[in-house]
Amino acid sequence: MEEPIGVTEAAEVPKQRGEQLLEAAAWYAQERHWDVFPGTWLEPVGGTERCSCGDAGCGAPGAHPTRADWAGQATGSAAAARRMWARQPGSSVLLPAGRTFDALDVPESAGFLALARMERMGLTIGPVTRTPERRMLFLALPGAAGKAPELVRQLGWDARVIGLVGRGEGEYIAGPPTRTARGVVQWARRPSRANLWLPEAEELISPLAYACAREAADARTRLS
Repeated sequence: MEEPIGVTEAAEVPKQRGEQLLEAAAWYAQERHWDVFPGTWLEPVGGTERCSCGDAGCGAPGAHPTRADWAGQATGSAAAARRMWARQPGSSVLLPAGRTFDALDVPESAGFLALARMERMGLTIGPVTRTPERRMLFLALPGAAGKAPELVRQLGWDARVIGLVGRGEGEYIAGPPTRTARGVVQWARRPSRANLWLPEAEELISPLAYACAREAADARTRLS
């Protein structure tokens, strides 16, 4: 049975959101050995919420780096993560890709289709996030983002056309329970002891590409 992040059997009182973010960041560093760094957060402004960066037209409100050298800011120390989030408890939890994992980013509808097919096939599946922007990110071993376009091409599709995007070195993803202007990032498949070892890109590409291509074709049909 998978264990929830940041919750113990003794916990009776729901934790404040800042505590949840801090504990999640520390857990990722300590238990998964993922680097983490704090990003922006949402602030109430005139009855609505705006990104802490202050840009009214921010493209990723509440979930982007606060500084250009974010890659050097990332830490794999749970103690350091606790200190960072203690300074600003509402900070989003951002995870650099290309270090301990890459992510294969697909439309949510295709992601659920692929996930069901992978489970039927008995494939190795790593953690999978679900974003408020209706995307799903499948974590895989580093290098998956670079391999993905060619692997998809070999199957007869164009990754860009079917909406399959690799996120690797120099990029980052938002870790649950980060909240953006559109909602909360969640786990579609939570990290657990069963998925400590991430799959290779080759193990995931076929069902992901098939599901993305099918969804893209259905979308074209609906528009025609």
